Amino acid sequence: MFRSTSRTVAAAGLLLALGLTTACSTGQESTKAADAPVAKVDGKISITYLQKQGDQEYFVGEAAGAKAKAAELGVDLKVVNLGNDANKTISEVQAAIAQKTNGIVIVVPDPAVGPQVVQAAKDAKIALLTSDDQICTNGPDPSACAKDNLVPRIGFSGTQMGGEVGKRAAEEFKKAAWNPAETRTISAWKQDVTVCGDRVKAAKEAFATTAPGVQNIDVATDNTPTGAQDKIAATVTANPGVKNWVLWGCNDENVQGGVTALENAGIGPDRVIGVGLGAYLACKNWGSGKPSGMKAALFINGKDVGALAVQTMYDKLKNSKDFPKEAFAPTTMVDTTTWKTAGVTCT
Repeated sequence: MFRSTSRTVAAAGLLLALGLTTACSTGQESTKAADAPVAKVDGKISITYLQKQGDQEYFVGEAAGAKAKAAELGVDLKVVNLGNDANKTISEVQAAIAQKTNGIVIVVPDPAVGPQVVQAAKDAKIALLTSDDQICTNGPDPSACAKDNLVPRIGFSGTQMGGEVGKRAAEEFKKAAWNPAETRTISAWKQDVTVCGDRVKAAKEAFATTAPGVQNIDVATDNTPTGAQDKIAATVTANPGVKNWVLWGCNDENVQGGVTALENAGIGPDRVIGVGLGAYLACKNWGSGKPSGMKAALFINGKDVGALAVQTMYDKLKNSKDFPKEAFAPTTMVDTTTWKTAGVTCT
C-alpha cells in the first residue's frame, strides 16, 4: 500500500538483477499472464501468503484467518511479512517458487511490482491471487489498468465500504443539525493507492446525496495516524472559521489521526464526526468511556479475507475452479454501543 519512488526504483534494480521481465505490453498477452494454466494438485497443497504490514492488526487477523482455514483444509501454509519493502516482495516470491509452493496469495507493499510478480508466477506455473490490494499484469498502476488485466482479488468492495461510511457520516451530521456553511468534511487518504481512492470517492458521493451543501477538503496522507494527524492539523489551522468537522478516510488510521488533531486544536467531540474504516483503532476511543469525535466505524474483519483467500486458492488447486475476478468479505457498521458484540479486536 505504501509506495515511494525510491522503493520503486530499488525494486526495478533488483528485478533486473534477477533477470525478470515485465508482462508483455498488449492486453491479450498480459491477460494470459494472469490466467496462465496451473496444474491440478492431487496431493498435499502448499500455499504461501505474502503480506505487507504483517504487524498491523488487520493483517494479523488476516493471517490468523488464513491459518485457521488452512488447518481446516489440511493445507501447508506459510505466511510472510513483507513490511513495506518492494525489494523483499520480489525476493520472497522467488523464495516461494524455489520452495515449490503450489500457490501464492499476495498483498503487495507497492503495486509497481505487480507485473514482475505476475510474470514470475506465470513462468513457474504457480497460481497467483491477490488479497486486499489490486495489481495489474502489465503496468505499475492498477487504477490505469484494464479490468481484464487485473489479477483476481479477495478483499472488500471499496465502493461499498466507502458508501457505508459516507451514509453513516451523513446520518450523524443530520442528527447533529449543524449548519452546512459552518461545516467541512475531510477526506484523508494516500492518494496513489487505488482502493483508497475508491473508498473515499464513494464516501463523498454517499454523504453528498444525503447531506448536500457541505464543502469537502481532500487531505493527502501516508495512511498512518501520525501522518494524518500532521496533515489534518495543518488543514484545521488553515480554516479557523470552521466550527464543525466531519472526517472519513481510507482506514481507521486516517480518521484517528484527524480526531486527535482536532482534539489537540481544542475542538470538542461534540463538534467532530469521525467515521472510521476498520474499527480496530476506533474502538480504543469507545473503550476509554470518554466522549469522542469517533462516532462510528465500518468493521472489516481481516480473518474473513484470509480465510476466503485460502479457500479460493484451495478450490483452484484441488478442483480446478476458476478464480473469481473479485470476491468480497462482509462488513458491519459499529459504534460505541455495538463494537464489542460485533467481535472487534482493539489494538
